[in-house]
Amino acid sequence: MSTATGKAMSTSKSSLTALTLGAIGVVYGDIGTSVLYAFKEVFVSGHVPITTDNILGVLSLFFWTLTIIVTLKYVVLIMRADNAGEGGLMALLALASQSVRDRPQLRGLLLMIGVFGVALFFGDGVITPAISVLSAVEGLEVVTPAAKPYVVSISLTVLVMLFALQRRGTSDIGKFFGPIMVIWFFAIACIGALQIAHNPMVLKAVLPGYAFAFAADHYGLAFITLGAVFLCVTGAEALYADMGHFGKRPIRIAWFSLVMPSLLLNYFGQGALVLFDPKAAENPFYLMTPAWAMIPMVAMATAATVIASQALITGAFSATKQTIQLGFLPRLSILHTSIRDTGQIYIPVVNWLLLGGVIAAVTLFGSSTALAAAYGISVSLVMVITTLLTFYVVHYGWGYPLRYCLASTAFFVTVDLAFFASNSLKIVQGGWFPLAMALSLYIVMTTWKDGRRLLNRKLRVDSIDLKSFLEAVFVSPPVRVDGTAVFLTAEPGTVPNAMLHNLKHNKVLHKNNLFVTVRNHEVPWVGMDKRLEVESLGHNCWQVIVNYGFKGDPDLPKALQLIKGRGCELDPMTTSYFLSRDIVVPTIGGGMAQWREKLFSQMHHNASAAAEFLRLPNNSVVELGSKIEI
Repeated sequence: MSTATGKAMSTSKSSLTALTLGAIGVVYGDIGTSVLYAFKEVFVSGHVPITTDNILGVLSLFFWTLTIIVTLKYVVLIMRADNAGEGGLMALLALASQSVRDRPQLRGLLLMIGVFGVALFFGDGVITPAISVLSAVEGLEVVTPAAKPYVVSISLTVLVMLFALQRRGTSDIGKFFGPIMVIWFFAIACIGALQIAHNPMVLKAVLPGYAFAFAADHYGLAFITLGAVFLCVTGAEALYADMGHFGKRPIRIAWFSLVMPSLLLNYFGQGALVLFDPKAAENPFYLMTPAWAMIPMVAMATAATVIASQALITGAFSATKQTIQLGFLPRLSILHTSIRDTGQIYIPVVNWLLLGGVIAAVTLFGSSTALAAAYGISVSLVMVITTLLTFYVVHYGWGYPLRYCLASTAFFVTVDLAFFASNSLKIVQGGWFPLAMALSLYIVMTTWKDGRRLLNRKLRVDSIDLKSFLEAVFVSPPVRVDGTAVFLTAEPGTVPNAMLHNLKHNKVLHKNNLFVTVRNHEVPWVGMDKRLEVESLGHNCWQVIVNYGFKGDPDLPKALQLIKGRGCELDPMTTSYFLSRDIVVPTIGGGMAQWREKLFSQMHHNASAAAEFLRLPNNSVVELGSKIEI
């Protein structure tokens, strides 16, 4: 083996190790902290009698739920559905949409279903930090009952500090996520293994017969229990959502080598403890921790839940940005917290809205047990949506035979619907909370999408053909001034309102004129070779289309530098950007319902300025406003 080859292999192994460590820290935080509350919730209500057969049956349900949903569905199947290497519900939605692009009605339906799934994700984004941190801090009650009155206030303090630090970014603390979570998984595996060693009979629960026997003997109770069992897989979507950051292989290695074995050892250890001491069912995770390790375990659990919450908050920022790019949310102020990693962003509005929701959840429910009633329903419905979207990708996109696609989809949908149906029983107890948030966000997203469609249709009706207009203008051209004018327009081939106002008030035309339309596509990235589409209109005028993927970072001045060598030379010092700032006026009749038009008008008014979103230099922007009725 040559020295160069050996170095390349060493570098490759080092990179794989680093990515695997990063995946453990970011991807598995949520599912890794579910051991704090999932098993406890099965028995805490007192409905499930604590008997040997029932404990083995419940453990069997945990084992096969992790195996079927996480291992088979996500790790083996869905992680194959990558969109140019990217994962997540938005990437899957874009793939499914492209797969049925020749079926417009079906495509529209899938888009609406997918958007509702994204709204559900944000509802989950409020519950996850609340239940994770609360369940960790509740360990203090085991240390000393005197701590019980302070659990909520301590949890809120931790959460407020977490959200307040988002502005600083995660580049400095992110490198500690992996090692901390590795220690966490080793710790939960060890305390679980110690209990199993005292009562190894619990290992028999890997046989599916115990799950079937439990369901057959207590079919009504087993159905209700599924809602609690499902808590062990909340966070499974992160495997797919973070695939673009770490890649498939590191995520799979982390799951099979550390995460899944640690989770199973801990759950089986909790089962072994409850078999020995039924009273331990009130909080088996902490009660099986040795007394000398109790305080360190509470501290480590709190750190792990903060990391899990951090990963979800970061995911919410990324999902918001992608949703904006796909046209389902108005422009928001997006701040980059790292000069090296463009994926590290901070969205103030989303951050504070999430914090408000988390504070409301902690205050309203007050304990992890109460929050468990609200947790799971949105995640289970997201999993149903994910399975349905995957069917269209696998059959229509990849061309797999219909019978195989229907068989696999029917299997996973049946499992998903069983968990969703069980979680639906929680709606009255608290499941309404994330559903209400998701429905509110869905209304906002669809109103914005429909409003933009109506606004663009109105602009097209009132628009003037650009080529014909330029021909008329240059019959008797106005005074030409030095420099370049960049006019932004939503529809290529139409005259921007900003240009009409500029000619009307200033009566001049720049030496070079670019009519620029920014388009976002249903792919994660657009290569630099396809960034610009340029068409010469004569008289030093060009029609330019700038293409971005839904994960791209719009930077219009940087993109327009690619036009050099195509007949137009841009000098940043002599380039001005002309934008139309439209004021939307709701009208009665046609379009949307009056309240939706007013909502859209308000969102349009409060949207972040296009200049900021496209990173235009502040001293080179001219905004000209006009009123448009929809």
